[in-house]
Amino acid sequence: MILTGGRVFAPDIKRLSAIVAVLGCLLACTCAHGAIVLSDVTKETGITFIHNDGSGGRRYIVESVSSGLALFDYDADGYVDIYFLNGAPLKGTKTTVAPKNELYRNQGNWKFTDVTDRAGVGDTGFGLGVAAGDYDNDGDLDIYVNNYGPNVLYQNNGDGTFSDVTEQAGVADGYKVGAAALFLDMDKDGDLDLFVGNYLDFTYENNVTRTEKGIPMYPGPMDFPPVANDLFRNNGDGTFTDVSVESGVAEHQGWGMGGIAADYDNDGDTDVHMLNDVYGNFLFENDGTGKFTERGLIAGLAYDVHGDDQGSMGVDCGDYDNDGRMDFYQTSYAEELTALYQNLGDGTFEDVTMITGAGAGTLPHVTWGAGLVDFDNDTDRDIFIACGHLQDNVELYNNAASTSVRNILLMNTGDGRFVDVSDNSGDGMKVKLRSRAAGFDDLDNDGDVDVVILNSRREPTILRNDSPKQNHWLQIKLRGTKTNRFGVGAQTKVVIGELALIDEVHSGRGYQSHYGSRLYFGLGRHNRVDRVEVRWIGGKTDVFRDIAADRLVTLVEGEGSSGGGSQ
Repeated sequence: MILTGGRVFAPDIKRLSAIVAVLGCLLACTCAHGAIVLSDVTKETGITFIHNDGSGGRRYIVESVSSGLALFDYDADGYVDIYFLNGAPLKGTKTTVAPKNELYRNQGNWKFTDVTDRAGVGDTGFGLGVAAGDYDNDGDLDIYVNNYGPNVLYQNNGDGTFSDVTEQAGVADGYKVGAAALFLDMDKDGDLDLFVGNYLDFTYENNVTRTEKGIPMYPGPMDFPPVANDLFRNNGDGTFTDVSVESGVAEHQGWGMGGIAADYDNDGDTDVHMLNDVYGNFLFENDGTGKFTERGLIAGLAYDVHGDDQGSMGVDCGDYDNDGRMDFYQTSYAEELTALYQNLGDGTFEDVTMITGAGAGTLPHVTWGAGLVDFDNDTDRDIFIACGHLQDNVELYNNAASTSVRNILLMNTGDGRFVDVSDNSGDGMKVKLRSRAAGFDDLDNDGDVDVVILNSRREPTILRNDSPKQNHWLQIKLRGTKTNRFGVGAQTKVVIGELALIDEVHSGRGYQSHYGSRLYFGLGRHNRVDRVEVRWIGGKTDVFRDIAADRLVTLVEGEGSSGGGSQ
């Protein structure tokens, strides 16, 4: 066993696992179909954001885990905009200009304009996690920023500007080290509640100094006490009530990182899967009223196939094998494979990383943001993984590791297996930086999903999807009338003959980020959809029939026919 910065690894077992995974990928390669091309267009976007982790040489742990990003259409002009989180100067750090979060308006044609000051969202707190959600149900997306320090809620005014309503809403949440932020309708009352993840109990006074071979390094999570996450119920009047204790969430302490709210058991309410760093992951099962029971161990999501906890970072969910159930994919620390958990449909999951090749190439790296995304529109979901070491000087004491590395792209071969296509998927996959958050949306409205990556202490990476346009697609925006306006938590099924593709609207996901307010479905060679079934949170199922492909459609609650068998 090796102890590194508070993290314990068993590399022999992990390396054996990786060998098996790679062999599986080599076998799967013969079945690979389609092609994915991601091009680096960062320089042509006009984005000037530079990430700052607030470091001044003292190696506080919060520096190493910053920051998330949000992709959402803040001004409702039909283009997805980008909001980057930034750190803040920590004790002992001197700066002339304080870094701030930055919002970039998508002008179309891959041009973005910095509208931070005009929009009023340049928070100078230490940004960690973010989610966009319409908490006041007025038809536009608001922003919640989860900081080290007081958090911030920005209310969208509907005119391109935001107002800081944190104090009125009651969601500053003290002075904690934040993690994921998630909006969800936990009690099916039609408005969005707020789950606030927390990392650990760090203060300047309890800071720990670590070295490896005499080289200074960042400490690990278990150098600090664990903490509970927080949950706020929306009162429907612009305010929230802290229900962490009565909901059951506060009973469980951990080292929270990424998270996602999703209906894992398909019972019509939204649960929360919250990752922990070097500790068993949490799965908070909702009873439909906003009371939660932690079932991570029972469900098989707490530990990997070896029974080990992981240095879990980010998590996404999607139906990778098109069996009608939501699966989870999570990232982890170096000397650990990322993990794909297949939903077995009985409330449990199986770690299928090795047999599917879903961890190919990940073992040497610290992995962060990830997405289950159909990049080539061939009806199955591929995997993108953002990589970059937590330590900024790892080469000085470990000649087998690198600080800045390439990200990883795994293509779904269509038979439930994955193959690493990073080397052959465009110049966007050749960028070497210390990546953290990643987001996935169609930035140019051309029918395929693009990528935005936040890199520690550097400029972001913007990847345009230039994959061959050989397949059809459908994009869906949901509009709730009785339920929340953006359909958060609604499950959507696209049916073409015997093929059924499912997805849900999530608010907050990946590594402490937000993306995917639109739902994206690759249709392969199909140019029409037989029907789309939408099961709204706390509402009925609407069925919309005979929809042409290659367009974005807005489906409104109550405007479809009832029934359809998606319950």
